[in-house]
Amino acid sequence: MASLKALKIRIGSVKSTQKITKAMKMVAAAKLRRAQEAAVAGRPYAERLERVMAALAGRIASGPGVSPLLAGTGKDQVHLVVVATSERGLAGAFNTNIVRAARRKAEELTAQGKTVKFYLAGKKGRVLMRFYPQAILFDHEMGAIKKLAFDDARTVADDLIARYAAGEFDVAHLFYARFVSALVQEPTGRQIIPVPLQAQTSGSYTDAVTEYEPSEEAILADLLPRNIAIQVFGALLENAASEQGSRMNAMENATKNAGDMINRLSIQYNRTRQAAITTELVEIISGAEAL
Repeated sequence: MASLKALKIRIGSVKSTQKITKAMKMVAAAKLRRAQEAAVAGRPYAERLERVMAALAGRIASGPGVSPLLAGTGKDQVHLVVVATSERGLAGAFNTNIVRAARRKAEELTAQGKTVKFYLAGKKGRVLMRFYPQAILFDHEMGAIKKLAFDDARTVADDLIARYAAGEFDVAHLFYARFVSALVQEPTGRQIIPVPLQAQTSGSYTDAVTEYEPSEEAILADLLPRNIAIQVFGALLENAASEQGSRMNAMENATKNAGDMINRLSIQYNRTRQAAITTELVEIISGAEAL
């Protein structure tokens, strides 16, 4: 049985930990509001851009003049899995869920006879190195980023496009956590290269007769790289909000668990103290009777 001194030290240690987790929860809650606003505000632009691109692509017949970012390389053998995670831990299952979804996709592609490579954007994605040590194409360092900006996403997108043009892969999939609420963050995977275009719906504004200046090809050539950067930026914004939501929940649970542990240790401390007092009283009474 632990001594009274050891129990007292442990109770003090757990109380200190509880203060830290409570403070981290409050910080995450404050950051969550700003990150959530940024993630939600970025969705309409990305969705509208995809619809505009679908309208443009529908007017261009497939042929040698179509950008490989839209038409593909003609091959489907080498797949690049881009895994966007956070730089810090203590966020519950946030990073684990993203990595697990990416691994499932990799296993599915491998079972089909495809070659899978990984592109890591975020420190916590490096756990994949344990499972695929030879398949890591690049590890993009993002620890120096204090406030996420579009230029950070464009750096990643430009690197991916350059590697695609160099023939390092044929298809790229992006994995991140889509923010649903402070309690729910959904691991999401989507193809970003070649750019998949949503089917147009009849009666939408894309059905209108529109003349483009300059040509559709020139506009599309400019929008395709921008669209990839927007998708990467949106994923990073979703990740930022999801990370703070997951961390807030994790720290809240840790604070509650610390409180429960303090209660259990306090009960154990009181019982041990009472047993020690009882033993001393018995010894005193027994000594008095012996006289």
